[in-house]
Amino acid sequence: MLLFEQDSLRWILVAFETLIGLVLILGSKSQPFPLPSRRFGWIVLSIGLLLALGQFAPRPVSVLGHLSVLTAIGSFGLLVGIHHLIRTRREVLIAPFSGFMFCVGVGGLMVTTWADLNTFEQWSGFLALVVLGGGQTWLVFRGLLIGRLPLAWSQAGMVALQRGFIDGPTGAISCFEKGWDAEEEHLNPMAYVALHRLNLFIGNAEKATEWLDALNDVGGEKGVAPEWINAIHESILRIDPNASSLLPALTAEEE
Repeated sequence: MLLFEQDSLRWILVAFETLIGLVLILGSKSQPFPLPSRRFGWIVLSIGLLLALGQFAPRPVSVLGHLSVLTAIGSFGLLVGIHHLIRTRREVLIAPFSGFMFCVGVGGLMVTTWADLNTFEQWSGFLALVVLGGGQTWLVFRGLLIGRLPLAWSQAGMVALQRGFIDGPTGAISCFEKGWDAEEEHLNPMAYVALHRLNLFIGNAEKATEWLDALNDVGGEKGVAPEWINAIHESILRIDPNASSLLPALTAEEE
């Protein structure tokens, strides 16, 4: 009976690892820069599949081994994810999902050794689990629920524009439409002026007028760095050298 329970628990952990990997890979499509979460998702999925293959070996990986792997991957993912969540602000998926793996790994290791701990160690472990739960709750709210990526979307929009991708779900227009935020008002004019120029470029005068009105409502082009406007014009002209007739003339500061 104990062997059956151990075997079932191992497969549950394999399914958990595989699920986390799939969620990261699929969820990366909604990120302005999908590569970090996609790459980490493939790492988690590959490890999960290797552990699943190892279950058919004469001596399969133990539950303790699974929990140790989860703890190791989770701690590495937390370092990477928090770096992107707080510093680069380009990605919000890795940190909370790595937190899930870390909490399951550390929590499982504590449970398996609980009977061997003295009273002080048990209380310390309990408090550590409370802290882990609070930290994971913060990661979920900060990343999955209120994660804001306006700066990253503007950066992704510029990257797409420099590569010549204008339309489509990953094109410059789609990225810049997500590149503004009510709490980071300095980013809004940057997105508005880019959307105005891009819609002029593709011949959508109605949309261009809407974005120009939005730009004027926040103070006009005076709130945008001349280098940003010049970079947009240069990128558009690289796509079509004859597009200068469609765009407003640059001022002396912007040239």
